Amino acid sequence: MRYMLLIRPDMNRAPEGGPSEEMMTEMGKLISEMTRAGVLLDTAGLGPAEESTVLQLSGGKVTTVDGPYTEAREFIGGFALVQVGTQEEAAEWANRFLLVHGDAWEVVVEVRSVFEAS
Repeated sequence: MRYMLLIRPDMNRAPEGGPSEEMMTEMGKLISEMTRAGVLLDTAGLGPAEESTVLQLSGGKVTTVDGPYTEAREFIGGFALVQVGTQEEAAEWANRFLLVHGDAWEVVVEVRSVFEAS
């Protein structure tokens, strides 16, 4: 099964200057390991919320709002798409991703199954 790991860092508590060189090196190692293991299908960081466009459907009408936004409570900073046997295995990879961040970051990873076409 495929699982989407939605990465939500708390940008109000992010270290000054962003990720350290050491963290990026360790993240690169983990991504390489996941690729070699055949579980990582795709991964990327996402652009700033301030540069996004939000479309909302309400009452049959679509409204569009462009950034910048004053508050991003559910900021999604990136994603990883993995293919593993169980949700528990996807959660194990997400756990390893979180541990790479150390104690300087506050990050939530949401593990969601991807519906397969029947």
